[in-house]
Amino acid sequence: MSDADSDVFEEFLIARWFDRFVAWLIDAIIILAILGSITALTSDITTVVWNADSTSSITNFEWDENPMFAGSTIIFFSYWIISEYKGGQSIGKKILHLKVVNIDGKSPSLLGVIISSFGKAFLLPIDLILGVIFTNQKRQRIFNKIGDTIVIKIKDTKNDSENIKYKKD
Repeated sequence: MSDADSDVFEEFLIARWFDRFVAWLIDAIIILAILGSITALTSDITTVVWNADSTSSITNFEWDENPMFAGSTIIFFSYWIISEYKGGQSIGKKILHLKVVNIDGKSPSLLGVIISSFGKAFLLPIDLILGVIFTNQKRQRIFNKIGDTIVIKIKDTKNDSENIKYKKD
């Protein structure tokens, strides 16, 4: 058998749906805590300004929650694009040893990350349900399929330190 006949396959461990959900949940808690803190600080400032300007002719003052929701969704979208394009991992994925890669196991393209993040930030319930229904061996959400990305489980390198060889120059 020649070298050409012996194909070497690289094997990837596809992340479980549950692990991906927990990573998403960790990211959501972190981002929402930051946004909640910012909102609490700015709402106190807004309240002080509103009370100081109580002579205004506006008698019915109400918060419109839709801009805050849209703003937080854009922040989630941006967070996932930046973190997953730069290193393939958000904070939640780092904690669970997950990584976003392209279909070949290499770093994903910016367009692939944008497409995948769009589904996760704006259409997650639909994206996830359709992904689970029409799942393939790669456990891709619909927007993962469109963006040619997959989420894999990566090895914990600190446990493999005895398998590393060092060579002097």
